[in-house]
Amino acid sequence: MTSSPHFKPDTCALVLIDHQVGTIQLIKNITSDQSIRNAVVLGKAALAFEMPIVMTSSMEDHMQGPLHQSLQRALSDAYAARIKRTGIVNAWDDPNFKKAVEATGRRQLIMAAVTTDICLVFPAISAVEAGFEVQAVLDASGSSFEIGEETSRRRMERAGVWLTSTNTMVAELVHNWATPQGMKLVPLIAANPPMLPVD
Repeated sequence: MTSSPHFKPDTCALVLIDHQVGTIQLIKNITSDQSIRNAVVLGKAALAFEMPIVMTSSMEDHMQGPLHQSLQRALSDAYAARIKRTGIVNAWDDPNFKKAVEATGRRQLIMAAVTTDICLVFPAISAVEAGFEVQAVLDASGSSFEIGEETSRRRMERAGVWLTSTNTMVAELVHNWATPQGMKLVPLIAANPPMLPVD
């Protein structure tokens, strides 16, 4: 693996995959509230920098349910434009999702998905194979079992996906807390109560 790329707001897009009210029940290695809260923090960072946001969901009318209300409220425009898939596991294999990501014009993707071991691992690797640089945000994702989380992390790293956390990703984008964006986002990093979604 080459040295870690530097992700900047003007070269990145945020990709959020399947943070749905039914599917979040599968997360066991962290709390589901923590995962959703971190996804919202990533979304607010993207909004602060006017970065493109691509959201997708799978089978909303089934057990997966709608995207979490915290994300609907915080990212209303992206939610309205979300790609609704009909069951394709690897979101990258959905032509509408892939087209939406490519349409951002960004070659660096900040990616999080409700489950690391199902929803994140496959599109993250596929995006790298398609020539994108990807940072997978692990604390805005989760797994039912530690073995699924660990093996998925290893698989992504071997494929060239960079692993990160929400606070690290936001700090990398901000670069300087004294900027207007930094002043807006630092309270989210400083507070970060793990049990409370950000509305």
